[in-house]
Amino acid sequence: MGKLFGTDGIRGIANEYPMTPEMALKIGRAVANFVKGEKIVIGKDTRISGDMIESAIVSGICSAGANPYLSGVLPTPGVAYLTRSLHAAAGIVISASHNPFFDNGIKLFQAKGFKLSDDEEAEIERLVLAEKTSSTRSPGPETGKIYTLNDACNRYTNFLKSTMPKNYSLKGMKIVLDCSNGATYVVAPDLFSDLGAEVEAISIGPDGKNINEKCGSQHPATLIKKVVQTGADIGLAFDGDGDRLIAVDEKGAAVSGDQILAICAKIIKQNGKLTNNCAVSTVMSNFGLGLAFKEMGINHIITDVGDRYVVNQMLAHGAMIGGEDSGHMIFLENHTTGDGLLTALKLIEAMQVEKRSLSELKNIMTVYPQVLINVKVKNKPDIKNIPEIQEAIQSVENKLKGQGRVLVRYSGTQLKCRVMVEGPSKRETKQHCQQIADIVKEKIGE
Repeated sequence: MGKLFGTDGIRGIANEYPMTPEMALKIGRAVANFVKGEKIVIGKDTRISGDMIESAIVSGICSAGANPYLSGVLPTPGVAYLTRSLHAAAGIVISASHNPFFDNGIKLFQAKGFKLSDDEEAEIERLVLAEKTSSTRSPGPETGKIYTLNDACNRYTNFLKSTMPKNYSLKGMKIVLDCSNGATYVVAPDLFSDLGAEVEAISIGPDGKNINEKCGSQHPATLIKKVVQTGADIGLAFDGDGDRLIAVDEKGAAVSGDQILAICAKIIKQNGKLTNNCAVSTVMSNFGLGLAFKEMGINHIITDVGDRYVVNQMLAHGAMIGGEDSGHMIFLENHTTGDGLLTALKLIEAMQVEKRSLSELKNIMTVYPQVLINVKVKNKPDIKNIPEIQEAIQSVENKLKGQGRVLVRYSGTQLKCRVMVEGPSKRETKQHCQQIADIVKEKIGE
């Protein structure tokens, strides 16, 4: 049995360890024992295994004497919001995010709506993997009771509306939504229609198995086609659990998370709300983002991959905005976690404030060509201690002369070394990346 928690909660193939009913029951009980609170909010996406995992988690929570509050299908950030607004002790999301339907996962939020720290996860993992996860409360007949939150979607959409200016309107805007047959399939069309936009929504027919299938933030091709066909102002693609956004401009070009981050950071700075004049992104952000922030006079803080690490650095530096190129965006003035719907509202507001189309706004940053090669490895020795790899990296960095960057890191979950190079041209970048990858393969490849 390996480590349970990965970059974002626990994840695996449904009905296989660790995503089995037996483990889910233990996790539910362990979470209830750890937080020692009466109320725990639970939400899920649309994948077919969600009911199975939910039932087991609920049983575990009740056996520890706590009360599960079921929100049903709801985006991950919706569960984070309900956790804090209902003064719950914890929030649990059953979702494998952008993964295919046969995967599932469990994400955890603490009482204030933030994801757990590494230490908190380690303690819950210890409780789960202990031979006995006996309840710290009186076992007997005093079990918890299950409650259903019938108005969960309305609570969440009302919260999103409250983050915008009073009487905010999208009247006159034509928007295409791709809900990925996932957790946003009800709330997203309702939200944007309620605000007055003309909405066309696709991928809103979940059947338990079509979540993220050739749709959503990972597969924007259908959305791109629809935006161009309908002459829409913008296309918005969410992932299966609704915590990330990839946008499409009116010309049918995809707009990355980094570009959205740059656009929104500029507006926040113009409004005088960019506290400490800084923004946070991860090591995977494009080289062009750093240049854009430099031009805007914004201090750029870089952290590890994972939106909870972004949030940690935002809190440490008093930053109001941070995000990942994958589309996770955090607006700390409004919310505690990445929220695709909130990000979409903020991006459209930027278009309205600037009175410019998205195709114009995205030019705030130049996206440098990027090449990523994954090399299978036998083990994971410290790359800094392998002279030949260090020499290859230095050689490429010298050739780039500050017009790109190199990132060589191991996968957090697989025996792979990721070699990523960004540079001024696709051809050059590909050559540089292959040069380093060949050395990595020679020295530590399987």
